[in-house]
Amino acid sequence: MRFHLAANEEDRLHIMKEMNQKFLERADQNDKVGSFPFKNIAELKETGYTSLTLPAEYGGKDLSLYELVRMQECIAEGDGATALSIGWHMGIVKNLFEKKNWAPKQLEFLGEKVSRGSLINSAATEPQTGSPTRGGKPHTNAEKKRDSWIINGRKSFTTMSLMLDYILVSASIKGSDQIGNFLIPRTTKGVTIEETWDSIAMRASGSHDLVLENVELTLDSLVEYFTPGKKGANGWLLHIPACYLGIAQAAQSYVIQFAKQYSPSSIEGTIVDLPNVQQKIGEIELLLMKSRYFLYSVARKWDESDAESRAEMSPQLGAVKHEVTNNAYKIVDIAMRIAGARSLSATNPLQRYYRDVRAGLHNPPMDDMTIQLLAKYAIAKTKE
Repeated sequence: MRFHLAANEEDRLHIMKEMNQKFLERADQNDKVGSFPFKNIAELKETGYTSLTLPAEYGGKDLSLYELVRMQECIAEGDGATALSIGWHMGIVKNLFEKKNWAPKQLEFLGEKVSRGSLINSAATEPQTGSPTRGGKPHTNAEKKRDSWIINGRKSFTTMSLMLDYILVSASIKGSDQIGNFLIPRTTKGVTIEETWDSIAMRASGSHDLVLENVELTLDSLVEYFTPGKKGANGWLLHIPACYLGIAQAAQSYVIQFAKQYSPSSIEGTIVDLPNVQQKIGEIELLLMKSRYFLYSVARKWDESDAESRAEMSPQLGAVKHEVTNNAYKIVDIAMRIAGARSLSATNPLQRYYRDVRAGLHNPPMDDMTIQLLAKYAIAKTKE
């Protein structure tokens, strides 16, 4: 199965649906032991999926945001941790080549590496500063010494850390008020991964701490300057709600199969025919429909918009993430009510879905920030 050989979107989606069944078979064991899904990510690399968001000139397919969210949703039906992990890589690559904030040679370097299977993620969150979306200045620092940069610091929540080839690290530049992003090869001396991830949600995501001790880099490793909390509209972050929507779909699929098979002695037939159960299944379907229409329509709007229009889409993008992730949480809760106490069994996938969708509330942008942004948006567009 090769994604690059697929003729169109539906062919690629069909390939992914076949792959997600393998991911589903492995998800429970990876979750139980907190093991990163190495095999899943390796298979995605082998099929060429990880280079699809590259421009065609680098061997990619210029994958649209709409198609990306559909593919990520499909992966998450099999395994949420795999989807969230690879989603960061896919989205970052798409974002970098859409915005082209780096120098052409730096983009060309990364494009060549990704086309050959290299994986990238950013490392921005720190214990002292919290979420980078809130504007905190990094404690990780970069000091220029002659012809090199020396980086020291620690980053948390470095998802997919054990399989990354390159890490985009934010650091405060000593002797100035500037903050920059540095592209760091994973194998650079002084770069280590400390396996600290002990979350009950997304246990298999490998979101460990990145430790940087006197990491020496070339001057061109500084790829861009930025202002914390002011990165503008980022359509690629829709991979996050797509992930949790996929998990919610998995919960619905499981609980419908359960309802079709479960037949307590107190009734004739199975519980799927009970009005109260059908009411809950209908509520789940409504939430899924609303979530998909919202997610897909905003993704399509991004694809069809120019750079100026995209810059104004932060309210819509934030609203999608807020609505879809919260709906996913509700969907899994309803599914657990249908399954009853069985859903709390360690062998039941619903308890894993419940833990995993809870993580979505802590992915950027945060709910409170989105609501504040929407309030300002509504006030600004309403003329006195």
